[in-house]
Amino acid sequence: MSRVSKTLKNAKIGVLFYVITIFANFFSRKIFLEYLGDDFIGLTTTLQGILGFLNLAELGIGTAIGFTLYKPIFKKNYELINRILALFGNLYKKVGFITLITGVVVSLFFTLIFKDVDFSYTIIYFVFYCYLSSTLIGYFYNYHLILLEADQKGYVVTQYYKSFTLFRLILQSVVLLYFKNYYLWIGIELFFAIIYSFTLRRKIQKIYPWLDLKYKSNKSILKEFPEIIKKIKQIVVHKIGGFVLNGTDQLLIFAFVNLESVAFFGNYQLIFMNLLGLLNNLFAGTAAGIGNVVAENNKNTIKKVFWEMMSLRYFIAGTICVALFYLTEPFIALWLGEKYILNSAIFMVMLLNLFIMQIRGPVDNFKQAYGLYDDTWAPIAQSIINLVISVALGYKYGILGIMIGSLVSLLLIIIIWKPYYLYKRGFKINCGLYWIGFLKLLISFIVSFICFHYIAVKYATFKFENYLEWSFSAIKITIVFSIIYFLTLYIFNKGFKDIVLRAKLLILKKYQDGK
Repeated sequence: MSRVSKTLKNAKIGVLFYVITIFANFFSRKIFLEYLGDDFIGLTTTLQGILGFLNLAELGIGTAIGFTLYKPIFKKNYELINRILALFGNLYKKVGFITLITGVVVSLFFTLIFKDVDFSYTIIYFVFYCYLSSTLIGYFYNYHLILLEADQKGYVVTQYYKSFTLFRLILQSVVLLYFKNYYLWIGIELFFAIIYSFTLRRKIQKIYPWLDLKYKSNKSILKEFPEIIKKIKQIVVHKIGGFVLNGTDQLLIFAFVNLESVAFFGNYQLIFMNLLGLLNNLFAGTAAGIGNVVAENNKNTIKKVFWEMMSLRYFIAGTICVALFYLTEPFIALWLGEKYILNSAIFMVMLLNLFIMQIRGPVDNFKQAYGLYDDTWAPIAQSIINLVISVALGYKYGILGIMIGSLVSLLLIIIIWKPYYLYKRGFKINCGLYWIGFLKLLISFIVSFICFHYIAVKYATFKFENYLEWSFSAIKITIVFSIIYFLTLYIFNKGFKDIVLRAKLLILKKYQDGK
């Protein structure tokens, strides 16, 4: 399969499964909140945030190994792939033991952390250790899935993961409806994690019959690939910055507000993260594809693909965020009730964060393809900015202050620094060219939104009595805005014209092949 074909297959399968599981997530969330309560859902979210902190030991290994696998996969050097994966397995097992030990140590302090929570320590420990066990399975047994990602076969992981997630959510919902039991609900989480891991490992063996799952590595491979350890150390710092950005919000809300607010915030996060996951699956395989583009080292192709990806990301992110702007609060009111609607200012900052997280994708992918991670000061600065502002404003303004901390750190590091670093060290051309293209895309979005908002305010209403009315409005808003935005981007942005032309040629080729 070609690079483009693999990317499209990843996208199609990813989108299909995400659409199915999105409905399951929203349906099950309502049941979970009703039968488990806001505080318990807040508790599980907080425990997952703590577990995310423990997983900092892993940060960087998977990305560094994935970067190292691109060339051996391209050259079909199976012996070298086996050796690299064996090294990855050894490193991951060490991380697993570190995570296990730190998890046990942290859990000893739960009596202090959760002293004001109205749940027994038995259930708190049971939930935490089920989540911890689910994570450790990946470290000790299921690390080979990185080969699928590096080989642009992430759709295999998506198929299995989303299928198991769907069945898990259904079974958990049924258990709550009939038994209303916390322990069964969490136990199902662990059970499905075990079954998923074993099933996916068997699938990997079928796809790569040459893969030796029992291959033993030694320290000599580290001498052969000294850049692996160097990259791991650099990426760890970058990943810590990412964790502070995405993984500390719930912990800070728990610290400065309460468990119930964690659940309220989590409802919005469920919407945003599902859409973010959908978009990530839409672009699944592009990181590996970009790695191949960079490996070919054709500067004109690299530049062309970069702006195609930037234009496409802008189009999709802009369309999604505009639809969310008009539809999220009415949906929350229909789905859970008006009491779950957060302050509009919080919502707006969350939308801005989501938009930035989407348009950053191409820069991150090309940085990864070039192996550019030695700007370790940037994630440290991002983390400090995020935490200082979040703590200072969170104490006074609650969730809004915490969100503003994330936004400021994104603007300074993600929007300003990272593109400059990519252009200077990767593309090795003037960064001014990036800002010209960036501003064209941003202005195209702003102009499209202003035009659409004028139409929406004049002719539309955003109060809905039922899901059917909401769904029709969602379709109309998405279609009308996307048409306006499509035309604006096509007229003023060459990258968008190029990707439209590429899509036309691909469709024409498929049509001719079909004939």
